Amino acid sequence: MALLEVEDLKVWYPVRTGWFKPRQYVRAVDGVSFKVETGETMGLVGESGCGKSTLGRALVKLEEPCGGSFRIGGLDLSSLKGRELRRARKKFQMIFQDPYGSLNPRLSVFAAIDEVLQLHTELDQNARIARIAELLELVGLEAEAMYRYPHQFSGGQRQRIGIARSLVVEPDVIVADEPVSALDVSVQAQIINLLVKIQKQTGTAFLFIAHDLAVVEHISKNILVMYLGRIVESGAAREVCAAPVHPYTQALLSAIPTIDRDSGRKRIILEGDVPSPINPPPGCAFHPRCPLATAICRQQTPNLETVSENGRQSACFHNDKSRKKYQKK
Repeated sequence: MALLEVEDLKVWYPVRTGWFKPRQYVRAVDGVSFKVETGETMGLVGESGCGKSTLGRALVKLEEPCGGSFRIGGLDLSSLKGRELRRARKKFQMIFQDPYGSLNPRLSVFAAIDEVLQLHTELDQNARIARIAELLELVGLEAEAMYRYPHQFSGGQRQRIGIARSLVVEPDVIVADEPVSALDVSVQAQIINLLVKIQKQTGTAFLFIAHDLAVVEHISKNILVMYLGRIVESGAAREVCAAPVHPYTQALLSAIPTIDRDSGRKRIILEGDVPSPINPPPGCAFHPRCPLATAICRQQTPNLETVSENGRQSACFHNDKSRKKYQKK
């Protein structure tokens, strides 16, 4: 059994309309399913506005799903509320995108981490101090840093503090929502290597959210590619990045800079913007921007189907398997 199991998860936001108009919804996450094994890093990539962060926030109960379910270690978290949810939060934590906004400027590092320990453990004060010192050293900071305030740290150091806070109750799963996007390139590499080191030491599973395929490929075992609230391709990280099968993934990969002029990689320019999640186009949501779109793409929505023996999945009518299935109808 997988550690994290997500099944047909939906997060829709109602939109105000006129008195006599039908209610509309922003379909931020629209039927997402996947599994993450113990100690695995699952990458989640896509353009801004595709629903990545909303999915991550829903998995830590910062957003309320309107459909589907998700389980950690067999425990259904999608329906938990109040005291039961508070107890279950030990199983999952989150690393936020903004290292400057995720820490309370009025609280010292000790106070920010200690409130989590007080809520979820029965350790006395000396034991909590020792635990916080241990965590700070694990993320590459000195123990004395616990008595300082957020404004006394750089962005990279603040993100390390955020990572320490997420590890304090030894969670099974950590959702990392673009944890390096606000940092300098040199600091990004340090944080990514730190997450890899922590995973080896603790066995924690990660859902690593980013818009950069190169970063996700480096840290992830498997990758999910998301477009307009849905998963359009999934598979092993190396295979997805080496030979993407969905046109959207191919376009994302082509945007990664390379120093190899003989790589043969052609830049694929996607025309237009991501369609509105309030009124998505009929058929395949990607068809208005897809260079391969045909009539069937404008009429029917492709399902996420297995396209290879090693479990690669893609939602596209131009996959060989999907094309043959359609031709039989």
